[in-house]
Amino acid sequence: MDLFSGAQMPQPETKKEVPLAERMRPRTLSEVLGQSHLVGPGKPLTQFAANPPSIIFWGPPGVGKTTLAKLLSGERPFHQISAVLDGVGELRKVIESLRRESRRAVLFVDEIHRWNKAQQDSLLPYLENGTFTLIGATTENPSFSLIAPLLSRCKVFTLKSIGDKDLRDLLHRALEDKERGLGSRFVRADDEALDFLVADAAGDARKALNTLEIAADLDHHVTLEVLKNVLQKRVLRYDKNGEQHYDIISAFIKSMRGSDVDAAIYYLARMYEAGEDPRFLARRMVIFAAEDVGLADPRALQVAVAAAEAFDRVGVAEGWIPLSEAACYLALAPKSNSSYMAYKNAKALVEKFGDLPVPLHLRNAPTGLMKELGYGSGYEYAHDAADAKPGHTHLPEEIVQERFYVPGTRGFEKLLFEKKAPQ
Repeated sequence: MDLFSGAQMPQPETKKEVPLAERMRPRTLSEVLGQSHLVGPGKPLTQFAANPPSIIFWGPPGVGKTTLAKLLSGERPFHQISAVLDGVGELRKVIESLRRESRRAVLFVDEIHRWNKAQQDSLLPYLENGTFTLIGATTENPSFSLIAPLLSRCKVFTLKSIGDKDLRDLLHRALEDKERGLGSRFVRADDEALDFLVADAAGDARKALNTLEIAADLDHHVTLEVLKNVLQKRVLRYDKNGEQHYDIISAFIKSMRGSDVDAAIYYLARMYEAGEDPRFLARRMVIFAAEDVGLADPRALQVAVAAAEAFDRVGVAEGWIPLSEAACYLALAPKSNSSYMAYKNAKALVEKFGDLPVPLHLRNAPTGLMKELGYGSGYEYAHDAADAKPGHTHLPEEIVQERFYVPGTRGFEKLLFEKKAPQ
């Protein structure tokens, strides 16, 4: 009699299913999406495929750095370590194993910027003697995060965030693929759900696929409501290409123009949380700073430009912080559209009178003949004139009485003209 007769025999542990993002990892360079500047006929990585040099891939998360490293290794031995988890001790063990390989191996170091100078230095001798080909991945600017000797031995390639079209194509590929994707499970997704997935992923393919997989586990019909449950956030109804887009951006601009800081921040949050392109919001604030704040506070343009640059550095997760600062500053700043209107007024005269001749005394006179014709004659050097204002005119004779610029009465512009006013 078997000792275990009548008892429930233990079942072997079921192997955990590989995540969708891993299953959908491109198998060939031709399957790679979103990096057409690097992959394709005549592009660098395609040309290097047979024998890649040591490379540093720089780009945001989820854009294919690890995938490209694996594809470029081809049939050669490939070993991957993480600079977050592994130090020099682990690296030495890996190098010893790589030395025993019959072919030159590829060492992939993820998050390589996490290693300090000494750890990065430890790679240099092996790159020199050809023990392995290094492929490093970093989300940080290599110019600041990697040592110069390492950079001089590697080619740096910048990877871009996956574009909306490519992300949508990837999601469709995952839904339709019966071998690796969700096709065998007959999962379908509404167009508006895919739109939201693309916006929420913000160029991160891994995030898009992970969210889709979780949603598919909840319901084979992926809708906005399903995604709302997955992401635990309110799904905002917002059409980036339709009337609502124009209505809300209009309300945002007009709230700042009207110095209503609360309304301005409300509409900024509406757009940002709904997935509007933050760079579009930054551009609108740069334009607003020059058009509506203008000379009343010239620093406003500096603040808006700095916010746009700050967003590019910190990314979507915290990029709202500099954008919010800029929006508050612009709403609270004094307003003047004098420089904006000056150009519009000048443009109207240009269109009315066409190419009026430049006054002779303002023309350049590089030759003797031009001087004989009167070019430059009567010109007064402004720095030698009283109050730096020469006595001659500068506009063409036909419009010499025209005035395009009307001084504003607020902020810096007011102070500027008060100082100039006669005592």
